[in-house]
Amino acid sequence: MGKKFDEIDEEMTVTLELDEGTVTCAIITILEVEGRDYIVLMPLDENGQNDDGEVWIYRYSENPDDPNEEPEIEYIEDDEEYEKAEEAFDEYLDSCEFDELVDADEA
Repeated sequence: MGKKFDEIDEEMTVTLELDEGTVTCAIITILEVEGRDYIVLMPLDENGQNDDGEVWIYRYSENPDDPNEEPEIEYIEDDEEYEKAEEAFDEYLDSCEFDELVDADEA
């Protein structure tokens, strides 16, 4: 799977080369679960939008010895591993909603 990282309007994106063609995705977050990193991506249409809220979760790794090397993104084939990453993302979303509520109360 090819990948290319870009920064557009300060929003981080990644371009994935899939069997169906090229898809640009917004990077939502990178999560750590049981010592492994996962990246959560939101696929964007040709207008840079995502109307259905769909996200994709992949295994993510960087080379600590070469910070200039592009990170690797791998498909998660194990259902149990994917479910753990998905649960961590749900917790991330819950914490974001909590932070928004706290910020609203303080305003």
